Amino acid sequence: MPHEVLATFADLSVMSVEVVTGSGHKLLLDAGGDEGEGGGPGPKEALLAALAGCTSMDVATILRKKRQRPTGYQIAVSAESAKDHPRVFVRISLEHRVSGEVEVEALRRSIELSATRYCPVSAMLSASVTIEHRYRLVREGEPARSELVVVTGPH
Repeated sequence: MPHEVLATFADLSVMSVEVVTGSGHKLLLDAGGDEGEGGGPGPKEALLAALAGCTSMDVATILRKKRQRPTGYQIAVSAESAKDHPRVFVRISLEHRVSGEVEVEALRRSIELSATRYCPVSAMLSASVTIEHRYRLVREGEPARSELVVVTGPH
């Protein structure tokens, strides 16, 4: 099934563009700084948001299927860009921050499955970027537990 997006500039003197997806959703992308108006994320920022959204939805679905009930779930994404243009991402790090009575192995496996099998955004990016997935699990009455789960990317 083809995916379509239409990007329209309201004013060519400002680096701000309204994007309408094939499903009719609108998104404002902005260059920021002197060129944009700061009305939306930049394209690279939106790409990181897409990765966070894609993998977090996978992990939440898999946890639910494993009958795990986290009380909280956040995902923090950070990235490093190349110094030279086109300044592509060279490394992306994701930290899945989970709280509640979740089994460590269920969380670890859910993250691994998303990163290696289910998330198409992760699959596309990992063809050219090293992506690292970690978790931080906080359960009541226990110290927080952190662990590297998987690293994907070009080898």
